[in-house]
Amino acid sequence: MSNYRFKALEVTLTRQRKPMDFPADKVSNYFGELTFNRSAMQEFLTREAYQKLIDVIEKSEIIDRKIADQIAAGIKSWAISKGATHYTHWFHPLTGATAEKHDAFIIPVEGGKAIENFQGGELIQQEPDASSFPSGGIRNTFEARGYTAWDPTSYAFIMERTLCIPTIFVSYTGEALDYKTPLLKSLSSLDKHATAVAKLFDRNVNKVYATLGWEQEYFLVDSALYKARPDLALTGRTIFGHSSAKDQQLSDHYFGTIHERVLTYMAELEYEAHRLGIPVKTRHNEVAPNQFELAPVYEEANLSVDHNQLTMHLMEKIARKHDFQVLLHEKPFKGVNGSGKHNNWSIATDTGVNLLSPGKNTASNFRFLAFMVNILKAVDRYSDVLRAHIASAGNDHRLGAHEAPPAIISVFVGSQLTATFDEIEKQTKKGKMETNGFNLNINIPKIPEILLDNTDRNRTSPFAFTGNKFEFRAVGSSANCASQSNDRT
Repeated sequence: MSNYRFKALEVTLTRQRKPMDFPADKVSNYFGELTFNRSAMQEFLTREAYQKLIDVIEKSEIIDRKIADQIAAGIKSWAISKGATHYTHWFHPLTGATAEKHDAFIIPVEGGKAIENFQGGELIQQEPDASSFPSGGIRNTFEARGYTAWDPTSYAFIMERTLCIPTIFVSYTGEALDYKTPLLKSLSSLDKHATAVAKLFDRNVNKVYATLGWEQEYFLVDSALYKARPDLALTGRTIFGHSSAKDQQLSDHYFGTIHERVLTYMAELEYEAHRLGIPVKTRHNEVAPNQFELAPVYEEANLSVDHNQLTMHLMEKIARKHDFQVLLHEKPFKGVNGSGKHNNWSIATDTGVNLLSPGKNTASNFRFLAFMVNILKAVDRYSDVLRAHIASAGNDHRLGAHEAPPAIISVFVGSQLTATFDEIEKQTKKGKMETNGFNLNINIPKIPEILLDNTDRNRTSPFAFTGNKFEFRAVGSSANCASQSNDRT
């Protein structure tokens, strides 16, 4: 190692780090303050514009340009009140990261002055160059035109004094060039078909949506140590050298006391996440040395995907302030656990019912079984698609190793549900399965209310039922959740 690297290592490891001064307010007082949420909408929009925007979000209505101008004026006023000077369409190209092109609010006027201006057309649509983004081979490099279009179902937010407007990204001829467009199409399809089934059990259901709660695992290494390893800096993982003198034989790092320096980093990360309306709730040491996890409360899938992408950006940005480097590679070190991003996925109705939660009576359990068997059939039929969507150079190093799920897609539902399905199959083959409304006249025990811990957790199943949701454990830590959230519908 060069003298320069030794000096950098010495300075970084001995530097005094001043803890961030957090506001004395409770979290609920500043949660979502940098998002154009419903509270901000009510304050900065006219009653007409606010109601129209809510109808777009809840009823999938189309916004017209007149209302778009009103909404744009309200968003601009809110953003400027928060110190924003620029705006951007924030999208998820196939690079795996997010992308943005900033434009200032100002336009020059007579007299050498300028005014802030933001019109509905600028809110709804922009035209970034699409030729330099991956397209999966569906576009030639000289076909450069692409469009970003506003996604009103995900809240706009402010980052670095810039109003960020979540958008889709499509080509001139309509092909999806991002992760969000297929996700929104999938969620729309889920809504259409699942609502039709849900109405058979409750005519008051008008909308079904997917929910997602991700668990983000990651490694932290000191910046100087990271820079001293060219393999780590260039590839995100170590590819040569001796094994660590200490790995995870006793798993004593798991749920251990969080180191003060790491806790300071986590606290600032949570503070910035909460200001952006990301409901981060859990933090802890993971199994491998210097491996950690954070997880939020579940949200509607599209919003949750945006929040995960935003969180990964925050993780890397804030880590640099604390002389850390975040490693999101799925297997940065040989011989110890890798990092996944468990996707806890379910579907719910606008009447407040989790369709993957068994109920307290025959009717609700019949509804639960109807949705459950369709999901199981879909996973069986499209397991190759699920496998393709979790495949990456990094994740294929992780799958099948230590506690990671195997690379073969399978479903775990627990002994109680397995016995129930076996009995239903047995009775069906005998020709004895009859229905009378929702009362199943079959010779099997009624399914009791299944508590969240009705069966042991299967930590190595790629797709495991965990009481009221499925946990897709095979997703890699660096992945965009949209890819794994739309392929199941």
